[in-house]
Amino acid sequence: MVHSILNAMPAEALAVAIRRRIRGEVRIDRHSRELCAADPVPYRQEPMGVVIPRNISDVVEAVAVCRKHDAPIMPHPGGPAWTGHCCESGVIIDMSQFLRGIHSIDPDRERALVEPGCSPDVLRSRAEAYGLTFGSGLSGYDQGTLGGMIDNGARGGHAFMAGCTAENVHSLDILTYDGLRMTVGPTSEKDLELIIGGGGRRGEIYAALKALRDKYADTIRARIPKVPRRVSGYAIDQLLPENGFNVARALVGSGGTCAIVLHAELRLVPSPPVRTLLVLGYPDIFRAADHIAEVTAFKPIGLEGIDDSLVRSMKAEQMRSEELQLAPAGRGWLILEFGGETREETAGRARQLMDELRCKPGVPSMKLLDDPSDEALIRKFREAGLAATTHGAGLRMARPIREDAAVHPQDVGPYLREYRALLDKYGYGCSLYGHFGEGCIHYRIDCIARERIRRWRAFVDEKTDLVVRYNGSLSTEQADEPAQADLLPKLYGDALVQAFCEFKAIWDPRNRLNPGRVMDSFSYARPLHLRRAM
Repeated sequence: MVHSILNAMPAEALAVAIRRRIRGEVRIDRHSRELCAADPVPYRQEPMGVVIPRNISDVVEAVAVCRKHDAPIMPHPGGPAWTGHCCESGVIIDMSQFLRGIHSIDPDRERALVEPGCSPDVLRSRAEAYGLTFGSGLSGYDQGTLGGMIDNGARGGHAFMAGCTAENVHSLDILTYDGLRMTVGPTSEKDLELIIGGGGRRGEIYAALKALRDKYADTIRARIPKVPRRVSGYAIDQLLPENGFNVARALVGSGGTCAIVLHAELRLVPSPPVRTLLVLGYPDIFRAADHIAEVTAFKPIGLEGIDDSLVRSMKAEQMRSEELQLAPAGRGWLILEFGGETREETAGRARQLMDELRCKPGVPSMKLLDDPSDEALIRKFREAGLAATTHGAGLRMARPIREDAAVHPQDVGPYLREYRALLDKYGYGCSLYGHFGEGCIHYRIDCIARERIRRWRAFVDEKTDLVVRYNGSLSTEQADEPAQADLLPKLYGDALVQAFCEFKAIWDPRNRLNPGRVMDSFSYARPLHLRRAM
């Protein structure tokens, strides 16, 4: 189902109307609009304009003006993944520039109240004063924001320690397109009935969510993949009784298609004061992935995997030579992080794993990094590799196509072998990396411009079949791409896809919040924007 997006008034007139109501800026110049359509994604969608609110009241007022004139909105709390994903002919509300505050940190309750543009690094720095941290993190996004992580369901490399973003969201202060502002979170059955009985738009939403849950509960339990990472579709499993009818967590990963996050109350966790890195080198990324279960038995707080294509790109760009020297020999690496109270504890656990590996066939090359300066360098290793694969030398396409998927961690090795065979069948190059301890794999696919769309579609169809065969997820850390909606029936079945559509309609019946994402997307079979990029 694809909606045409029509605006009731020209951009200039809408900009004037918004400027009259807010303290912030409204930008409709070509440079600002084109900036929102640039990223390593296989399509370009240029918005009508960008609103930069100075405070939360500006957000509320801007939404009111857009609602009056039926203008679509994309809430933009910040990275990751905001450029290239905007709604064409809509208005971006960019909360990353000024709405960056931390309202409070409660060390006793281990909670923090933040604005959507707040940086996770800033929150972690402030929380460290209390021996706490925000466990979910971003890899390679120094400009990321907590609101962006919530919108995209980002997870980061420390989910062993703290869980995914959804697990670290306690409640959300949200605004719907029709102007309702409310706080959502876990809801007992008693509170649910009270909210419904209270009537109004809030009661209407909760009644519809309850009806949706009751109607599709068995289908949700049967069809939602049981993998640690999943963002495809909507998180309607969070509405099940066993999950506490958690409306806040149901909205995590919704890509700004249902509501706008104004504040978030987040869970903090104890921060290990000492951390040690262990890097393991294997002959290839597949054999590295085969050892995931073996190494996770030693309880690292983080586990990343990268293949040799990142290193080749870094060498081609002559970047990060110091970090390259720290990596042990190999063509596929696992980077493990251990946390504890003392250096003896963290390094001791790493050495126990090293001793265990030496007693088994296929011993990897190993390098223990217990010098803080070396640890900082190796953490930059992966980030630099991602930058090199996105823009580096030797790529046939300046903007490689970015995809991801998730399978059960024990299946990562076999899945990657089949995925590599599929890439070879179609002649595509690819960089593989990800949070392997949770079965999350990211790709940078080098797809040349002369490839026909039909061939790319055939590849995507086969890749989707492969993910389904492993009972995995098409998206792991970002809401579904604009061209993935027609693939979801393969993953979930028609009934669950219908439930996703109904969930979106409950929140945004006029389809004005980030239309064209998650459930209302253009098809890979007719990808106007994919053609523009390729």
